[in-house]
Amino acid sequence: MKNFLLLLKREFRLFFKDTTLLSVFILAPIIYALLFGFVYREGKLKNLPVIVVDMDNTPLSNQLIDMINDNEKLKVVETKYNNIGTNDALLEKKAVLVVVIPDRFEASMLQKKYPEVNTYINTTNLLTANIATQGLQATLGTFSAGISIKSIEKTGKNSTYAASQYEPFKVNYIRLFNETANYLSFMWPGVLAVVLQQVLLLGMAVSFSREYENNTFNSELLGHTHSAFTAVMVKVLPFWIISIFILAIYYMFHFIFKAPIPTPLTSYAISTSLFIMAVSFLGVTFSAIITNSLRATQILMLIATPAFIIGGYTWPMEAMPGGVRFLANIIPLTPFLNIHKAMLFQHAELHQLTGDLKHLILLLIIYSITAFLAVKIRMMIGIRKQSSKSE
Repeated sequence: MKNFLLLLKREFRLFFKDTTLLSVFILAPIIYALLFGFVYREGKLKNLPVIVVDMDNTPLSNQLIDMINDNEKLKVVETKYNNIGTNDALLEKKAVLVVVIPDRFEASMLQKKYPEVNTYINTTNLLTANIATQGLQATLGTFSAGISIKSIEKTGKNSTYAASQYEPFKVNYIRLFNETANYLSFMWPGVLAVVLQQVLLLGMAVSFSREYENNTFNSELLGHTHSAFTAVMVKVLPFWIISIFILAIYYMFHFIFKAPIPTPLTSYAISTSLFIMAVSFLGVTFSAIITNSLRATQILMLIATPAFIIGGYTWPMEAMPGGVRFLANIIPLTPFLNIHKAMLFQHAELHQLTGDLKHLILLLIIYSITAFLAVKIRMMIGIRKQSSKSE
């Protein structure tokens, strides 16, 4: 126990002595949390720029333009009366949509000739394009319904009858969980988990490889202990303790940015602890095997960088090839984000998430075994070298 405490004290001293590691592990999560929090703070996209080409310029076409402008998702930044130079205007105004109202639009509507309103969608950014299109579809649907109902009313029917003829049955769309479709609620927690994984892997990448480079593995570490368990635990414990501090700051930031908090907190604490341990042992495994800290860092970052994209958080894993799914499933972030998302939005409890929980525990067991084995083998090699030198 005395040796364990001495090694733990030594590890904390090494950690706080390394200013680069200190800034990466403590400052980076805070800075990134604030940065991404402010990026997604609005939660919703509003006032997306729209150009309207009104080739009719009648009361009815003007009414349609007003309705487009009244939609909170859209903002008419320019109204043109001919279709000349529209592409240039699209680039200059950075517009997401161009709505072209044809000539004789009002006359065709009154004569029930069904004129065509063409919409050109700037799909450079798919997110803004989809949101703007949804907003326009809602506006055009309301406008079309209003015109149809008025036409029926002109035949002498009352408004209730006219509405029932236009819409023979009602469709109710009920949002569950992220009811407001708030993008901050969706993206920010996932990004924070990615940042935490990255800094943990960066920290653990140099845990043993730095000892090899400084020639302290044999001279100092083996001088205090020959136990792989002790050696691994003194390396990971400082990071686990400081992770509590980082998670506490994350928790506070949820109130600052008014983001939802996973509930219940005990389930969140358990799943997050398993995630931190699994990531730490993954980092130790590579750090113990690879003697060069830079190379160990590069390999771990190569594994971790695509984790968020391939983990199924924003794009379903079912749509990915088998090889990509396999890679995603060996990264602890994948099951953790599945658990995290279910607890965050659906308020699920751990007993309802046994599949992902078992997946995370399995990765923890595998990487802890590989970490202890890798360090044990390194220790055996080091002890043999010491024995051969003494002889």
